[in-house]
Amino acid sequence: MKKAGTSLAVISTLIAMGAVVGCGSGGTNNAAGTAGSAANTTVTSTGSQTGVLNVGLQADPSTLDPALSSALVDRQVMANIYDTLFALTPDGKIVPDLVKTYEVSSDGKTYTFHLQTGVKFQDGTTFDSAAVRFNLQRDMAKTSARASELNMIQSIDTPDSNTVVLHLKTPYSPLLGVLTDRAGMMVSPAAVKKYGDDYANHPVGTGPYIFESRVKGDHITVKANPNYWKGAPKIQQVTFKAFSDPNVELTNLENGAIQLADQVPAQSLSTLQQNANFVVSNTPGLGYQGVYLNTSEAPFNNQYLREAVDAAIDRQTITNVVFKGEASPAWGPFSPKSPVYDAKQDTPPAPNGDEVKKFLKEAGDPNGFTFTLQTANSPVSAEVAQIMQSMLAKYNITMKIQQLEFGTLLSNNTNHAFQASALGWSGRVDPDQNTYQFWYTNGPQNGSNFSDPTIDKLLDEARQVGDMSKRKAIYSQFMDEMHKQDPYIFIYFQNNTYAYSKNLQGFQAYPDGVFRIADMSI
Repeated sequence: MKKAGTSLAVISTLIAMGAVVGCGSGGTNNAAGTAGSAANTTVTSTGSQTGVLNVGLQADPSTLDPALSSALVDRQVMANIYDTLFALTPDGKIVPDLVKTYEVSSDGKTYTFHLQTGVKFQDGTTFDSAAVRFNLQRDMAKTSARASELNMIQSIDTPDSNTVVLHLKTPYSPLLGVLTDRAGMMVSPAAVKKYGDDYANHPVGTGPYIFESRVKGDHITVKANPNYWKGAPKIQQVTFKAFSDPNVELTNLENGAIQLADQVPAQSLSTLQQNANFVVSNTPGLGYQGVYLNTSEAPFNNQYLREAVDAAIDRQTITNVVFKGEASPAWGPFSPKSPVYDAKQDTPPAPNGDEVKKFLKEAGDPNGFTFTLQTANSPVSAEVAQIMQSMLAKYNITMKIQQLEFGTLLSNNTNHAFQASALGWSGRVDPDQNTYQFWYTNGPQNGSNFSDPTIDKLLDEARQVGDMSKRKAIYSQFMDEMHKQDPYIFIYFQNNTYAYSKNLQGFQAYPDGVFRIADMSI
């Protein structure tokens, strides 16, 4: 999967399991661990200064370059710096954004985009068809995290400054959905050429907020773009602060140091909902959480041992004990919000001790085995891991727990430097975006290093079919294969749970879980 160490290397993935909500062991766990971090301290309130918004994030963003990014917290910042070619509405519809209008050929292989005119990047350069071609070609590079999302593009024409024509190798139904996300974020070509490998520290888009400063491990500050083509945002300055401990983030919300929090500890959800000073948004999401099993080395190069772990986990108990209404049990990558969700197939069976023993025997390890789970250093991640550890111990499966700083966890996943790795995915509207890059051979986020020709064939088929009911049938076959091979242990579907001050107006929950701050005021 991902290659590390190059300028466009895939940094890693997703969100740490358990990072969405908090519970259990409380309070003062350490910070994200990077130099200069104040991530888990309670900061002094700055009051409710008009036009200034402080936002809590569950981890420090790894990068602000869309070509490199693969973490949800990156998107929380980037979505306010960059516009996208297409956009999502709060109810999940895909609509044009930097693209004004578009046409698709009858064979589904040619997309013609007519761009918005008069749009400028924050550095004053012009957004036009050449900029779109530059961005798409940059994201199509083999070293980009976006490569698999755009690999159906055969060529790009720019007949004039406001028109882009994409010629595809085959029909590719996820394309517009992909362009609502990082592959559709337009960076300034001039800024990329100016800063080179250091571009991520000088991000420039066409969006409502301009990057101002960053203290790694602590905060990122952006300021309103006075020349924004949709109109200047009302909030003049936004600071994103990292809190790996959700209890500390909540304390900072309650004392007014932040006004918007991207996680709510489960044990505090009910109390906060009854507090008139705050509003809680708790909606089902498109994402999933679980555990990558490294299929390229022992012990999980043995399929039967992967199946034994899958059969031993009681997801319902985990969601009941840890999440208390902020998650539901999962047995696949398609949440109930997905257009291809199948309640029968995606609902996990109860743990089955006879099956566990059978798989251990077939694996040649009837007396059990030992492995190490790498997980994030948050209280929630620790609690989930400890419950899993207890469930597996019944069958003499010894799971050691190694808690890591989020960036290290991601890096190890990227480089397959683990036996089991607890990381999830924040989810996308199109089912291809929840599957292809994770389980297709050499996919950019294939942390399990999994490869299977049947899985590859089904994933290729599903992205070339336009009719969603037909795609759902293909994904059903895909899940049958996934349940046989278990390269990833699905645990739960997380809700998108946020809390914010009653003084913050205009907040809307989006299915991708990302904040659109340009719509807000305070």
